[in-house]
Amino acid sequence: MRSRDEIRLLGRILGDVIRLENGQALFDQIEEIRRASVAHHFGGEADAEALDRMLASLSLPDTVRFVQSFACFSQLANIAEDHGARRALRQGRSDGGVDNLKGALAELAQRGFDARAVADFLDQALIAPVMTAHPTEVRRHAVIDRVSAIARDLDAHDSARNEAQRERVERDLARQITILWQTRLLRHAGLGVKDEIENAVTYMERSFLNELPGLYAEWSELLGADRPLASFLRVGSWVGGDRDGNPNVTADTLREAFRQQSRAAIRRYLDEIHALGGELSFSDRLTPVTAELAALADSSGDDSPQRADEPYRRALFGMHRRLTATRWRLTGETPTTRAPAGVVPYASADELIADLKVMQDSLTRAHGAVFAEGRLPRLIRAVETFGFHLATVDLRQNADVHERVAADLLARAGACADYLALDEAARVALLVEELQSPRLLFSPFNAYSEETLKEYEVAKAAADMRAAYGPLAIVTYVISKTDSVSDLLEVYLLLKEVGLFHPGEPASSDVLSVPLFETIADLRAAPQTMRAYFGLPLIARMLSARGVQEVMIGYSDSNKDGSYLTSTWELHQASIRLVAVAADAGLKLQLFHGRGGAVGRGGGSSFEAILAQPEGSVRGRIRITEQGEVVANKYADPELGRQNLESLTAGVLLASLRPARAGAAPRTTYAPVMEELSAAAMRAYRGLVYETPGFLEFFRAATPISEISDLKIGSRPASRTASARIEDLRAIPWVFSWAQARMMLPGWYGFSAAVEETGAPVEQLAEMAHEWPVFATALANLEMVLAKSDMAIAQRYADLVPDKDLGQAIFGRIRGRWQATHDLLLQITGQPRLLESNPALQAAIRGRAPYIDPLNHLQVELIRRRRGGDDDPLVHEGIHLTINGVAAGLRNTG
Repeated sequence: MRSRDEIRLLGRILGDVIRLENGQALFDQIEEIRRASVAHHFGGEADAEALDRMLASLSLPDTVRFVQSFACFSQLANIAEDHGARRALRQGRSDGGVDNLKGALAELAQRGFDARAVADFLDQALIAPVMTAHPTEVRRHAVIDRVSAIARDLDAHDSARNEAQRERVERDLARQITILWQTRLLRHAGLGVKDEIENAVTYMERSFLNELPGLYAEWSELLGADRPLASFLRVGSWVGGDRDGNPNVTADTLREAFRQQSRAAIRRYLDEIHALGGELSFSDRLTPVTAELAALADSSGDDSPQRADEPYRRALFGMHRRLTATRWRLTGETPTTRAPAGVVPYASADELIADLKVMQDSLTRAHGAVFAEGRLPRLIRAVETFGFHLATVDLRQNADVHERVAADLLARAGACADYLALDEAARVALLVEELQSPRLLFSPFNAYSEETLKEYEVAKAAADMRAAYGPLAIVTYVISKTDSVSDLLEVYLLLKEVGLFHPGEPASSDVLSVPLFETIADLRAAPQTMRAYFGLPLIARMLSARGVQEVMIGYSDSNKDGSYLTSTWELHQASIRLVAVAADAGLKLQLFHGRGGAVGRGGGSSFEAILAQPEGSVRGRIRITEQGEVVANKYADPELGRQNLESLTAGVLLASLRPARAGAAPRTTYAPVMEELSAAAMRAYRGLVYETPGFLEFFRAATPISEISDLKIGSRPASRTASARIEDLRAIPWVFSWAQARMMLPGWYGFSAAVEETGAPVEQLAEMAHEWPVFATALANLEMVLAKSDMAIAQRYADLVPDKDLGQAIFGRIRGRWQATHDLLLQITGQPRLLESNPALQAAIRGRAPYIDPLNHLQVELIRRRRGGDDDPLVHEGIHLTINGVAAGLRNTG
């Protein structure tokens, strides 16, 4: 069964459910509109007028029910497409490519890298997808659970051996789709940070804790490794530790994040130990055991006569008791069977690993390599990878906050009366002096600002979490809006107060201060900032012991600041220059890519994006944010989660080890062209967004930004401050709003104007697209955005602008530039239509459009009513349902 057939199957069952639950009349009405929308999409003006009449005739309750039906269908279409991707994986269709380990190894073998060399390389690697809580995931947890159940039914439908089994599966599909149809798609209450933590832990369990140990086993077999691979792939999280612009994240939320993460990890370990107890029924009367295993069994406290001759079970009994005590100590979770008093909890995950390895050593000594695989090695791998913390949590805060906190601490300690009045050189000198001194600034007897106390408590909680959960619990402190050396040092000043930074010769820090360069100006200044930072003797000595400095680069704000093309180029350039600056300081650079789901926030294929990174900028170490609805798309389904993790690994291997592309020399031949295009694109983009009178008014009226701000989809405010300026709006709702209005402006605007201004020949651009991965990837993402946009629908949103002359003047510029970009892209690629070279994506977008377009039409009308003063709760519900449905249909929009 193909994905298209599965979409029809699920659509048919949804129709049956609607007919049964709500009557034939509603079904007929929805079906009539569906057919009209399909006809309109593939027809002409007459069909458009017929569709408009039908939509206009809907009552408000019918509108809401219709919107829900199309939103549900979009969810079902996503399930079917994902199921098709899983089926392709099972059938081995992806083996012909290089976006998996098998394909990557085959290519690397041709380049002279054998499996041993790859395994050795992975020993030093770090690949870390980092989950964030950014608010573009509009689905409720209950909906995601239904999605999982329907996906399981499709698997069962595939494996059904006869018609009777298929009918049973279809009956269960009808049950699950009925539940989905009658499940509220929207949240009535806003998400809190605790809810976001719970959601993130769910994905960590499904696609990391469950899947990574088995994936490592497959990779070891594929590499033919005669030793275990290093645990190079780890999960990271910002949920509970990212305070930038979110007042709801506190020391308590940081503690709660670790409690929830630890509960999930330790529960899994306890389940696995219990299962091993059922397996390892060896009798020491029949098989020898090592002295270490015997000692472990003897100290277990298991005095059951039934297990007197079963040392493995006795040892596991003791490990289960100690781990139960550990769970109580770390999480406060009351176990069903509490460990007896006097049972000593594990002080660290390493102690548990040591016990498990005693058991594995005894098994392999007595029974050979057959026990080098199976449940026990997978459990050891899980504990090595996830410890008691499950995910490494980053701290993040804005540099402006650190500046004020440092000023408060220094003033109250009598070290500097007015730190904020100092110039940069004086600040650096003062901070270096303080970091070399063992004295502390904070005193419980001083009166500090509420902000200072909050930040101090977060830092103190971070120190406590590292002590409780281990050194990998918190490793990184990210500083948003970094633009100076003092921004990095101020974090160390705060960490020193809680014992995480240690003065000395050399100084050391348990947590690394990591700059985030976000705007175009910050990216351009980043190499100079880091050169000055590395030049400080205090920092040079401290980092030489580490050997690595991480730097985060932001895709979202650089795009909002300067256009998609400019952001792509400036990120590329900054990466090259930062690598060189680090190398000059004798350090390796580890880049942390702050990518979002939408192209306007660095979205697109992570695999292709990694391959397009500048030569020498990956070197086996990379961290990448996974944000918004992309987290669910990638990791809600365990099989797709495995695929995405493997794709990340393959991309890092190829980007690190594959020789530079032969042929043209991009740095010398194409870089000057790209430099001119980037500058021109930024002028065109900023000319529209920041320099056109009335553009802010247009944006706020012609997109559902105010309605999105009302959605209960995240704990973080839409803007960093109370300001209404575009500069202060978060990039997430900025991009999300343009996607809902089908203009997709952040993902393409500026490109055609740049080509026109510079006069770059189409033939040269086509050559660049063929020869240069960075340009090819940029065009591929731009093409996807153009294919998902629709200027006819966008016109309806532009009509919402109260000042009609302003609305049409600005939208006329946008529409004209969209058409010019569309035509130019076809010339460069030589295609007759967008996505002609990617027929699967083309078909998916064309197939979904008839179901998304009516949602946009109704969204516009409902917004018009709301802004006209209609406060009917159904109007609000309808708007939010359309946002849900459009987001589900377009997928990577946040």
